[in-house]
Amino acid sequence: MAKRSTPELNAGSMADIAFLLLSFFLLTTTMEQNIGMPRRLPPMIEQQEKEKIEINKRNILQVHVNSYDRLLVDGKPMESVLLKDVVKTFITNPNNEDSKPEKEKKEVKGLGVVEVSKGVVSLQTDRGTSYKIYMAVQNEIMKAYTELREEFSNSRFGNTFNKLTEDQQEAVRGYYPLNISEAEPRDATKSGSKGGGTTKRRR
Repeated sequence: MAKRSTPELNAGSMADIAFLLLSFFLLTTTMEQNIGMPRRLPPMIEQQEKEKIEINKRNILQVHVNSYDRLLVDGKPMESVLLKDVVKTFITNPNNEDSKPEKEKKEVKGLGVVEVSKGVVSLQTDRGTSYKIYMAVQNEIMKAYTELREEFSNSRFGNTFNKLTEDQQEAVRGYYPLNISEAEPRDATKSGSKGGGTTKRRR
């Protein structure tokens, strides 16, 4: 008896179909984009510039999260949920305390000459700091600036920040600039309990 011949599949055609399907999915699928936290970087300083800019200690709020996920604000332990109000009071300095930031007169477009806080929030973490507590602290700092801008928008322009014109929003940002200085994570085992010696990025 003659043996039945088994039809062979064309592997080349199957590969072409698989490639076409893959191309289709790549072209039609939308990838979710991660949106980072907004930061404003300063202009670059020329290397030849020898003048050192000293920031008064009263103008800096030291926020440190150690490798045990403990939050320290100016060296004192604090719960992260309290940080927002502390940052707001620090920036506004409503009672003009000598221990809180100075204010300088600036020309802000749309507002004229106004007093703007010189306060800077300095954030320092350790290499052992968890991402969860890092984001929680970041969120509280951002909430403080967001609420300050919302409050000023309502009092000055009678509307929420998102409903202001672009020029009005820019004026609010000028009145409450996002001054956050974040250092590179430090190695707590080498730098000791106080930390320091890291390269800071003014944002």
